[in-house]
Amino acid sequence: MRTRLGIGCLLCLVAVSSLQADWMRFRGPNGTGVSDDKNIPVRWSDSNILFKSQLPGSGHSSPIVVGQKVVLLCATRSERLVVCLDAIKGTQLWSAKVPGKVGKTHPKSSLASATPCSDGERIYCVFWDGSAVSLHAYDLDGKHLWERDLGSFTSQHGPGFSPIVVEGKVIINNDQDGKSSLQAFDARTGAPVWEVKRPAFRTCYSTPFVHEQGASGKELIVASTAGITGYQISDGKQLWNYTWVHTGMPLRTVGSPVMGEGLVFAAAGDGSGARNMIAVRLGGKGELSESALAWSLDGGTPYVPTVLYRSGYLYTVTDDGVAVCREAKSGKEMWRGRLGGQVSASPVLIDGKIYSLGEKGEVVVFAASPDGFKLLARNNTGEKILSSPAVALGRLYIRGDRHLICVGQPNK
Repeated sequence: MRTRLGIGCLLCLVAVSSLQADWMRFRGPNGTGVSDDKNIPVRWSDSNILFKSQLPGSGHSSPIVVGQKVVLLCATRSERLVVCLDAIKGTQLWSAKVPGKVGKTHPKSSLASATPCSDGERIYCVFWDGSAVSLHAYDLDGKHLWERDLGSFTSQHGPGFSPIVVEGKVIINNDQDGKSSLQAFDARTGAPVWEVKRPAFRTCYSTPFVHEQGASGKELIVASTAGITGYQISDGKQLWNYTWVHTGMPLRTVGSPVMGEGLVFAAAGDGSGARNMIAVRLGGKGELSESALAWSLDGGTPYVPTVLYRSGYLYTVTDDGVAVCREAKSGKEMWRGRLGGQVSASPVLIDGKIYSLGEKGEVVVFAASPDGFKLLARNNTGEKILSSPAVALGRLYIRGDRHLICVGQPNK
């Protein structure tokens, strides 16, 4: 009896471990960018490159990991593709295609910038055909299950919003020039569940996350130029809202919000160099007053890379390659350190260490500690990088401009 119980517990542990290993949306578990993996190489050589798989198209879609499968989006001048590779070997398992054409994009955007998501049963992705966007679902073997036309997309830079799946609903923050809405669709059928209009300013690309409120349940938190808002997941009812008042022109959110210390942190910016980062107190109801703002900064903050939170501190990497540690409750700067180069990818935090990917392909690793900037390693991938990485199965998955690169401990 004891033996059977032990085997049962072991199977439970294996199942939990497998679930924790997945990285099933942009920036991994709940969009935090934080991984529980312990054995990712800090400094690597050729033996740590476990595979380097050529991709069938371009794009800045970040990889996700579902079980032992890596999924990302690619584009050619005439097609949009969802591509699935073996997460251990790097071989392509399947791809699915829809027609597309060339559309106007920013030099740091692409025809396939959205990151897919999964609930462990299906893959959900947003395709842009050059003028209109659509939401698609596939099973894990690449069978097309359903699609939903989302209409045209208007922006200076092209679309790049990434879906998430929560409580059987695929949710997208469809924010663009002139119109904005939060939309939910049934994950099994693609049928619309609810839609909530939001104030529209300039196209934003931030991805929502879920706030676990304990006995009060869950709420969906969304950030854009308009502000930070909490929604009821079941029907989209607005629970609270903080209006983001910008000095000067409205700034756009590209990086996604995160939370910690009872605060939501969001950053915004503009190509002119204007920046703003705010911390808003959780727990309010209705329209929040200015007293909900814990702190605000107008410089030295990121625009595209998303913030990391760990143990009372925020770690950011600015677009011009400067790492900064701040006290989360106050925004007080603890230290800053120069990484070098331009950065568009969001950093990830693995076992107390932060991995920042520069646009020229350098991966800089430094300590996640408030005690001072400590550079641990510089590694070179040899490829241009604008996509955020995934972490799973004891491996770091990096999307370069031509390949999916897998970094890990050498196989024995």
